[in-house]
Amino acid sequence: MMTSPDSPPLVSPSPCPAPPPSLPSSPTPSSPAPSASSLPAPPSLPPTGEVMVLALGRKKQKVLIALSILPNLFLAFLLSSDPLITLSPPHHCHLPGPTPTPQVLNASLPWEKGERPGDSWRLSQCKQYANGSQSAVVDCEAGWDYNVTEGLRNNIVTEWDLVCGQYWLVPVEEVCFILGLLTGCLGLGYTADRLGRSKALLISLTLSVVFGVLVCVSPKPSVFIAMRFCLAAASAGAYLSLYITRLELCDPSLRMLVTMLAGLVTVAGELLLLPVALGCQSWRGVLGTGAAPLTLFLSYSIPGVFPESPRWLLLSERSVDMNSFSERRNSNRDIRDDESFTELDSEPASSSRPHLSYPELFHSRNIWKNICVLGFTSFISHGISHCYSSFRGDVRGQAPGFYWTYLLSVCAGGCAWLLLWVTVDRCGRRGILLLGMTMTGLASLILLGLMEYLSEAAITVFSVMGLFSSQATASLCILFTAEIMPTIVRGSGVGVVLALGCVGRLSSPIMDLRNHYGYFLHHVVYSSLALLAVLSILLLPESKRKPLPQTLVDGEQYRRPPLGRRRRDHVPLLATPNPET
Repeated sequence: MMTSPDSPPLVSPSPCPAPPPSLPSSPTPSSPAPSASSLPAPPSLPPTGEVMVLALGRKKQKVLIALSILPNLFLAFLLSSDPLITLSPPHHCHLPGPTPTPQVLNASLPWEKGERPGDSWRLSQCKQYANGSQSAVVDCEAGWDYNVTEGLRNNIVTEWDLVCGQYWLVPVEEVCFILGLLTGCLGLGYTADRLGRSKALLISLTLSVVFGVLVCVSPKPSVFIAMRFCLAAASAGAYLSLYITRLELCDPSLRMLVTMLAGLVTVAGELLLLPVALGCQSWRGVLGTGAAPLTLFLSYSIPGVFPESPRWLLLSERSVDMNSFSERRNSNRDIRDDESFTELDSEPASSSRPHLSYPELFHSRNIWKNICVLGFTSFISHGISHCYSSFRGDVRGQAPGFYWTYLLSVCAGGCAWLLLWVTVDRCGRRGILLLGMTMTGLASLILLGLMEYLSEAAITVFSVMGLFSSQATASLCILFTAEIMPTIVRGSGVGVVLALGCVGRLSSPIMDLRNHYGYFLHHVVYSSLALLAVLSILLLPESKRKPLPQTLVDGEQYRRPPLGRRRRDHVPLLATPNPET
């Protein structure tokens, strides 16, 4: 019988009903089972930042993290050597003949009162009697003799006689050094966002080696100050590029641990600086010891040794082939931990860089709010640290020795990193930042309000507490900024916060230039601003165990929940929307 095309097909009578459409029928012996290749591939989602990091493999991830930590040991020589090379030892006018006895010094040098409040009388460092007679006093005529008991025997002060009328060049050098750090954080932070982390790192390392050599061969103070500015900018750029690259290579659970290890390596470099200085006794040797090993890290430019950050590559145009990523993920899961991800090892094309919409950035009010709060906190914590280091000398007129001050500051920084590692992942970034700034403000208020009633031991205790809490706050500010800034502007955001910290550090050489006159008002202003920073920290979101945001839209989602909103859960992880979902 013929059927029309529009008629339904004939169904042979059968006592068994047809299987339902939702249940696949078993294949008959005559029909072979479909092969795996004929099945349709499941839809593949574009890789997120966390998946891109995992695609590197655990072994490759650990190696890259170790490579990003190692340069900190030598960068510490360049970033922390300024107190050594600018230390001004006790001195007096050079007198003819052999080493003068105390009787000769008393007969040749006038007595004067110290420049700081509370200083006692001492032999003049810049004046001498004219022609051996005590009727007239003149400036030093034949140079100076230095009594070096601490630090370098030959630094820029003793080599170029930067004392008395030329002492103003020392604070100028310190100001230019800090301005160099500020310039490097801003300029090379932006470069890391536009050209990539690895390119910014190689540029910074190359400039650090070049200017490190030029600093060591500087013939006069003006050349030294200019080269020191450039060296500070390059060293700050290398430190910043390594910091954000290291963070972008970590899982959320490892970020604090890896950052703490990098901080402790920097502290180890600062401690190692003292024995190196005692061994070479020359400022040229100290700076050369820090700059020369950086040439070894130029090998990071070899393809495959230190690839680009996978999170930055994810934002770059034509940087990752999504189809090849899906194939490798599905077919090579068993060997992912042993092989490197070839697509991530390849450099992006020269024209591929993340697309940044400046109008969208300008209207990203939440990102700007976070930068302002963290930058203000960084400004206070970096600026007030100097107040605690010099408080005893300002109040009692008995400045502690250089070794005591230096070791106390470095050890306080190391202990701060250990405390952050123990507490931050348990209590959250915002809570510990709030606690640290509160302790900083309280230590300042106690020292300023009760300094006439405190003993020497109490002043030391509260000064150490303030120094410790301010350094912990400064370190946590940088980590907090790197975690809540989106990848597309992470280098610029961290650079801005670090630059504001450098602005706070400018108060130290300015106070030295003024011989610490007005130290009380200076400390009062920073203490008041610290209390204001405590209130502003409440506006920050929480980044504990959160994935790093990628785009500006992701960064805008990092908001603090409204104070009046009732939470339906007690899990801190769910308090802030996940920017990658």
